[in-house]
Amino acid sequence: MTSLVVDNIGLLVTNIPELGEGPLGIVRDAALVIEGDRVAAIEQAGAAGDKRLDAGGRCVIPGFVDSHTHLVFAGDRADEFAARMSGRPYEAGGIRVTTEATRNASDAELRELTRRRRAEGLRAGITHIEIKSGYGLDIETERRLCEIAGEFTDDVTFMGGHLVPTEYEGRPNDYVELVCGEMLAACAPLAKWIDVFCERGAFDPEQSRAILEAGRRAGLGLRVHGNQLGPGPGVQLAVELGAASVDHCTYLEDGDIDALAGSDTVATFLPATDFSTRQPYPEARRAIDAGVNVAIATNTNPGSSNTTSMSFCIALAVRDMRMTMEEALAAGTLGGANALRRDDLGRLAPATRADAMILDSASYADLVYRPGVPLVAQTVVAGEVSP
Repeated sequence: MTSLVVDNIGLLVTNIPELGEGPLGIVRDAALVIEGDRVAAIEQAGAAGDKRLDAGGRCVIPGFVDSHTHLVFAGDRADEFAARMSGRPYEAGGIRVTTEATRNASDAELRELTRRRRAEGLRAGITHIEIKSGYGLDIETERRLCEIAGEFTDDVTFMGGHLVPTEYEGRPNDYVELVCGEMLAACAPLAKWIDVFCERGAFDPEQSRAILEAGRRAGLGLRVHGNQLGPGPGVQLAVELGAASVDHCTYLEDGDIDALAGSDTVATFLPATDFSTRQPYPEARRAIDAGVNVAIATNTNPGSSNTTSMSFCIALAVRDMRMTMEEALAAGTLGGANALRRDDLGRLAPATRADAMILDSASYADLVYRPGVPLVAQTVVAGEVSP
């Protein structure tokens, strides 16, 4: 098997404390030996291999794992964003605007839009991604979205429970029945996860529970959008049902933090969403100090977080959520992997998938210290050097 050596690494972040210094497991003057799509070894600089990629003394970190995105959509909501910047509050109902545009788009159009967004994220260091449906809200479009998402990731999430569509206005329970029945049957073979927006203006706790339990019966793992627009039942429901992740967590009460700290459910923060909607940022410091497992994701979508920059999210988490640089970097890599229950991603150690990025910097601190500057010099995905 041909080996690739990423050599002359000044500072290597492994995310395995036992392999190096501090919580990030830092190894200095290192070489990353890759065979096939896996890390074979971490050695000192100068290791031998069939091919060599010179890191030039720069910092190498695990690829970002973006565990929450809505990448497959058509249309634009720039007018809504501009209005929000002028003072209009964010409301979940704007999803319907994207739903109309997405339903009217062809597979070819949606595929090309998704390809562009995925390429943009890869250039920004996102080497693995989760993609949700949720902008179809009818059987055929949701199926199409799951199918297209599957061309870009093996972590596809069915999210027919994103919002009640216009044609079911006033009949939310009828729509929930559709999601739990024919829509789930069409999408479950194409998905790994099911998600629901448990929030005022979307689905109440009973409706959310019905959707999640139907998904579990169909063999899907559970994810929850919760506690975004105010205190609510989403976190508690996610923990009760053993969801892998509950995302947003903008409003956390003491009971929510206690429940998360005593569970395996990851609290996934989406700081670019709070930036875009001008909501408060989550109290990440309080959650982390209580022992909550956390992740950071971009929530790429047209309404509340139109970005594919994980480094931007990390900078926001450090500045406005009181996370340390090390915590935020781990949350955007290892945390995302944990939120997807993947032990092959988010870290660099023998037998993990060889997803890494060479920063155009000697230190990961520049992701925060130099916000907005493109610092990804090169990415490696499953052992392949990206063009």
